[in-house]
Amino acid sequence: MVEFFSSLSPLVQTIIATLFTWGMTALGATLVFTTKNVNQKLMDGMLGFAGGVMIAASFWSLLSPALSMAESGPIPAWIPAAIGFMLGGIFLWSADNVLPHLNPNMPPAEAEGVNPQKRKRSTLLVLAITMHNIPEGLAVGVAFGSVATGNPEASIAGAVALAIGMGIQNFPEGTAVAMPLRRDGMSRAKSFYYGQLSGAVEPIAAIVGVLAVTVMEPLLPYALSFAAGAMIFVVAEEVIPGSQENGNKDLASMWLMIGFTIMMILDVALG
Repeated sequence: MVEFFSSLSPLVQTIIATLFTWGMTALGATLVFTTKNVNQKLMDGMLGFAGGVMIAASFWSLLSPALSMAESGPIPAWIPAAIGFMLGGIFLWSADNVLPHLNPNMPPAEAEGVNPQKRKRSTLLVLAITMHNIPEGLAVGVAFGSVATGNPEASIAGAVALAIGMGIQNFPEGTAVAMPLRRDGMSRAKSFYYGQLSGAVEPIAAIVGVLAVTVMEPLLPYALSFAAGAMIFVVAEEVIPGSQENGNKDLASMWLMIGFTIMMILDVALG
């Protein structure tokens, strides 16, 4: 797989990688064709797993390379990492307060953003996961873009590992959008459509990421840290609380540990 990706242009690499992550979102949404309900413990475990993958990816695939890349710069390495990380969190916090959205398993009255009551439940759910997928797509694009710059701290294997990790954790996100809609009486086909639609933003965000860092290489440490900060905000604000709100705290926490461990292994073994 790594050899195959190495023979392609960075843009094509990014598109293929994020089509995979989008496909995993769609795969999660296909569960609506088999049932109206997924066991709540299973859902909470999958969300915890997704959180662990995102936390591990934020450090091993993004922050750590950003710090290494910045060491050769004129300023202390922690400055670009700290600035990018905080900007990523602020960006997602701003979007969270502006974009109308409804997180899975929440009642419509708890929808957030500007005038959410004017939107359909299906739209609010898709917008919630779409917002979460922006930093994931951006992270994949920046990872492949960093390889294209020839930076010794970046590797095609590490970028592939990141894409695999993001794809794995996208599975429960597709399910989390599609299942509530199916329970509300929406048809299987429409529930699937809205479930997979939430992943469509990843290729777009990834293309923006890869083009930005290949054109403006000095921004690479900031871009990697930005993606990490945005993902950590999503995990802290939505993924972990969502996995524990039904009383399955220990289960979700253990699956978060498993997700972190698997992503760490993927990144270190392949990167």
